[in-house]
Amino acid sequence: MTLGKLQIPCQKLISGEQTGVDRAILDACLVNSFPCGGWCPKNRLAEDGIISRKYPLTEMPETDYCYRTRQNVFDSDGTLILTPGQPKGGTLLTGDYARELKRPLKTIHPEMNPKHLSPWLICNNIQILHIAGPRESEWPEAYPKAYQIAVELIVQIKLYAIESRP
Repeated sequence: MTLGKLQIPCQKLISGEQTGVDRAILDACLVNSFPCGGWCPKNRLAEDGIISRKYPLTEMPETDYCYRTRQNVFDSDGTLILTPGQPKGGTLLTGDYARELKRPLKTIHPEMNPKHLSPWLICNNIQILHIAGPRESEWPEAYPKAYQIAVELIVQIKLYAIESRP
């Protein structure tokens, strides 16, 4: 989004809607009226069952999670990984896809202040940000930590847009 000649960081957040980090991101967007979306596996599968239709996701033709992960990285301008430790499993795969597709990638600890993300978003011209991280079964605190960071990030983006008006 551009206001005058100033670039406003990030216009949309996307995720794969797995439990944990992914779901927290989309819930934070829905509650705060921020554009969101992403890709999910065929039949809208997540580790806790069928993903609700309230989430604006597009189904992949495949049920394997790796396809939606790659598509979310591909459709974004950059990927932010939120993890309390070294990425593993699907979170590690997300970073691998970002490097393979030459998309900006940033990994942060859940205690990091999201204020430090705005310069990264601006420098990398990230309009669509893919946010990923561990599922709930791998990190029980994933949802509340990711939700808090997403809300703070959305507030930062909205404040930046207001403060940047001519």
